[in-house]
Amino acid sequence: MNVDRDLVLHIAQLAKLELQESEIELFVKQLGEILRYIEQLNEAGDAAEPFSFNFFLPSITRPDIAGESLTVEEALKNAPERYKQFFKVPKIIP
Repeated sequence: MNVDRDLVLHIAQLAKLELQESEIELFVKQLGEILRYIEQLNEAGDAAEPFSFNFFLPSITRPDIAGESLTVEEALKNAPERYKQFFKVPKIIP
């Protein structure tokens, strides 16, 4: 793909950006380099052989079986702060 001044200005307009003249020339060069690099990656990907991987390896998976849980006191014993039976954390949403 050929990157020129018009393409950069069009992208800037879509992104609602105001570019200075020096930025336009810089972006023409940088965008061209990025697209050339992506083309190289695509060519390398086309030449690569597909592979498969067995995600269900019996040596690393186990059945999901319910077991004993911690008591509330055990779960909260190292909590810096607590409120009744809950962890107390700082308010994040105003």
